[in-house]
Amino acid sequence: MSNDERDLLKLVAQAGRPVWMSAYFPVLNPAEPGMDENHPGHEAWTERQMAWYGISISLWKRGLVRVVAPADGSRGDLVEATGEGRAALAAADA
Repeated sequence: MSNDERDLLKLVAQAGRPVWMSAYFPVLNPAEPGMDENHPGHEAWTERQMAWYGISISLWKRGLVRVVAPADGSRGDLVEATGEGRAALAAADA
């Protein structure tokens, strides 16, 4: 498991309730103060934010998270860590 996958999965597991994984993207990759579309780091930051979607899909494809409530147009999928996801975290921390 990559460091990014572990970090995102850890936040999902710690939530203790179904969550939107995308809510954690700014936590894991915060914007610099004054970040706007004219900021010199904006493009790299945006690309990194988009990469988190791929990381979240990887967690789902590997069965480390499961969708509890599918997206409904007003919010994204709500997910929770699976038993396999919790076991993978425990193994990564061992």
